[in-house]
Amino acid sequence: MFSTSYIIKFTLIMTVIVSLVLSLLVSGLKDVHSENESVYNKKGILSAVSAQLGKDLNTMTNTEVQEVFSSKITQKVINMKGEELTPDQIKKLTGVSTAVEIDLGKENKKPVAERVLPVFTFKDDKNKEYNILYVRGKGLWDEIWGYIAMDSDWNSIAGQAFDHKGETPGLGAEIKDNKAWYKQFTGRKLYDSNGNFKSVSVVKGGIKVVDHQVDAISGATITGNGVDEMMKRGLMYYEPYILKNKKS
Repeated sequence: MFSTSYIIKFTLIMTVIVSLVLSLLVSGLKDVHSENESVYNKKGILSAVSAQLGKDLNTMTNTEVQEVFSSKITQKVINMKGEELTPDQIKKLTGVSTAVEIDLGKENKKPVAERVLPVFTFKDDKNKEYNILYVRGKGLWDEIWGYIAMDSDWNSIAGQAFDHKGETPGLGAEIKDNKAWYKQFTGRKLYDSNGNFKSVSVVKGGIKVVDHQVDAISGATITGNGVDEMMKRGLMYYEPYILKNKKS
């Protein structure tokens, strides 16, 4: 039989070994999770300019997504006055270093004047620039968000990509899955002919103002209302920055 001291020593050694193995596994999985999350976010941003990208995002590897994002996207972070922030200012205000790391969910919990916003500038093969703005709101069950690519006039929407955390498949989830629905936003405008900010509304019963309305998704009223709200509020937050660039 083994002595009591031997059993205790053996148990302690095995506990240490198992703890080390589990620690290494958790660390490795954390790195994989962080990598996957980074690629997912970057893929979402690039999806807003999928028509201008010239490549199929769905066939890209994680490495290719990272490479395209790095080569095609310039990141900026602005404050609510539309002023571009330095890396040190970004770090101090948010704890992160780049626009793609900005958690708009957390930002939306701050007083409005203290929030920051990411801007992603995409340059196509002809050197034309599109600025991608990030909006976030509430759906039926949880958060919804969108990346809105603005044309060079800072008025016309050149592309968009919507996503959600837990909307109902076949209903609210259609904001991401139904290409015919979200493509309605392409070509819509933020400002009317008098220069007033209107954004894009999600409406039932038929479109009456083509430049500023899209048809709602049948059976997904609350999700549609959430898209409507975030397109107005979320894009209005960018207005100081938009107006500065429209004048230049």
